[in-house]
Amino acid sequence: MSVGYRWHRFCRISVRKNEINNKIINKMIRPLADRVVIEPKAAETQTASGLYIPDTAKEKPQQGTVVAAGPGKKDEPMEVKVGDVVIYGKYAGTEVSVEGKDYLIMKQSDILAIL
Repeated sequence: MSVGYRWHRFCRISVRKNEINNKIINKMIRPLADRVVIEPKAAETQTASGLYIPDTAKEKPQQGTVVAAGPGKKDEPMEVKVGDVVIYGKYAGTEVSVEGKDYLIMKQSDILAIL
């Protein structure tokens, strides 16, 4: 087996796992109206210069990936879709834990930008 074949197979498998995880989340948590479910990005454990950040000094992440999105409101259609990487307010949303994973449920208006 060549390295290229193994890499292609790995990428295909990881994409497939993400699709399966998104389907599971969509079945477990179905947001209503203009709400979205976001999986926060992991907090950084090391600075750019190589210093390790203790747990007490870590900042809450403000970036994440949209896992599920509601249908929107009549007068306000949804601008975000599943898979978008977004930036949101520091204290926005409600924290929810499903099967050991942490998610945030928030209104679309709490999202500041799409990357």
